[in-house]
Amino acid sequence: MTYVVTENCIACKYTDCVEVCPVDCFYEGENTLVIHPDECIDCGVCEPECPADAIRPDTEPGMEGWVEFNRKYSEIWPVIYTKKDPLPEAEERDGESGKMEKYFSEAPGEGG
Repeated sequence: MTYVVTENCIACKYTDCVEVCPVDCFYEGENTLVIHPDECIDCGVCEPECPADAIRPDTEPGMEGWVEFNRKYSEIWPVIYTKKDPLPEAEERDGESGKMEKYFSEAPGEGG
């Protein structure tokens, strides 16, 4: 099992989760974070720290595409070790739908 970052993080990018991760498996893009699924030790300490409820276990239904999304971008983006301020409109964008389509060319599980 691993944990993954989902659409709720996009355009918010709270980094409370980064501070508690014992293995530094979070990676930072311009508008979101991802977790490297091979580095995550499944401890789960990050999940309750996310104010946007964007971190989910891969065992939940529909998470297969999110595992690949997290894997793809964690191999491109730099690792993040410390907490930073969220994006300026994070509170307003929290819970907004359609963020994936706005910021990424393909939805999880589509394309390559």
